[in-house]
This record gives sequence, C-alpha cells and structure tokens, in this order.
Amino acid sequence: MAYLTDRKRVAGLGAAGSGTTHHWHQTLLSTALLILVPLFLFTFGAVLGAPYEEIVAYYSRPWPALIAILTLVVGWVHFAKGVQVLIEDYVHGTARKVAIIATTCLSYAAALAGVYALARLAL
Repeated sequence: MAYLTDRKRVAGLGAAGSGTTHHWHQTLLSTALLILVPLFLFTFGAVLGAPYEEIVAYYSRPWPALIAILTLVVGWVHFAKGVQVLIEDYVHGTARKVAIIATTCLSYAAALAGVYALARLAL
C-alpha cells in the first residue's frame, strides 16, 4: 500500500467497493416510486371503502393489480437498501452482518407476502 499514489487510493467505488452502485440503485428506485405511489393512490382510492366483492373484481383486472404489485416490490426493495445504509453507518461488528441479513430477509418476505396476497385476491 505504501507504493500507491493518493489518486490511486481514492479511485474506485468507495471503501466497501459498491457505494456508487448502491446509490444509483436507490436513485432509480426513488424515481420509480415517484411514479408508482401516485398511480397506486389513484387506483387504490377508487375502491377504498368498497365491499369485498367489488375489491376482488377490481384487482382481478391487470392494471390495478400490476400497479399494486410493482409499488409493493419496489417499495420494499427501496426500504431494504435504505435500512442497509443506516445499519452500515450505526451498527458495528457481527451485529452489523446479522442486522443486514435480518432486515433484508424481512423486507423480501414482506414483499413476497404482499405479492402473494394480491395474487390470491386477483386469481
């Protein structure tokens, strides 16, 4: 390491080796949520307070079901990546690895549960 110049030490993606990629993914997910959340509110608001049968019929159509599924999946992936950054900043040692694994598993499990529930509702 003594033979490296200052420029050579700072070139790359950061200390973890993936900071730029992680930030880029978060930016793309945020942009997707900027579009999906209003669409979800518009489609969900149309059946808010409706009887169960009406909601099942509504989410049996592809457009509202697709918007809801995309919003759920993108939102939970965005949550997982955001919480990972928080954990990396404030938790140290083995607890960091355990916390990242646990929150990632929790996030993907919640996304999967949401997709499963909507699939059951739509089919």
